[in-house]
Amino acid sequence: MSDAIKHRGLMLVLSSPSGAGKTTMTRRLLNADSNVVMSISATTRQKRPNEVDGKDYIFVTPEKFKEMRDAGDFLEHATVFGNQYGTPKAAVEEALDSGRDVLFDIDWQGANQLRQHADGDLVSVFILPPSKKDLASRLTTRAEDTAEVVAQRMAKANDEISHWHEYDYVIINDDIQHAMGELGEILRVERRRRSRQPGLADFVSKLTGEK
Repeated sequence: MSDAIKHRGLMLVLSSPSGAGKTTMTRRLLNADSNVVMSISATTRQKRPNEVDGKDYIFVTPEKFKEMRDAGDFLEHATVFGNQYGTPKAAVEEALDSGRDVLFDIDWQGANQLRQHADGDLVSVFILPPSKKDLASRLTTRAEDTAEVVAQRMAKANDEISHWHEYDYVIINDDIQHAMGELGEILRVERRRRSRQPGLADFVSKLTGEK
């Protein structure tokens, strides 16, 4: 994309059942593309040992979360496994205006809310595992959750997968390299949309006025 033409960033939503590879794909995309920034959600969930406040999540109390929600500070918010998550909108809008793409790691509930408030900026991708057996194996081997939580995630997987048709694109993650290639293609095409290049009007006006 020409640097001479002003463009607006897009909101790239990645959703999947837990264990389908969404987190891995998110990290790889952020490492590979400097124009993509991660949307940092506020959450009432307890911080895990390897997480950094303000980088992985903005960890807040339930009272603070309610205060932010009531003030209209969130683009979307949802309750997942008893914890609340919300996307602060000010930082997202600033990034989009500067031409940067904002990556969202949210579920179908959050994606639906974003469609209602920012549909023109949204590109949604649902990631599917190659099989239920593979999904269960990934959840068990990553050893981040207790057996009880793994069972809860597997029980919820069918409900999450049932929303696949609500998304613009679907990627079956049976090979991470291939899946990343598909994601890259989606991003390249969506960046070229005329609606995301507001500077084209000025460019064409100058072009047609040239002698």
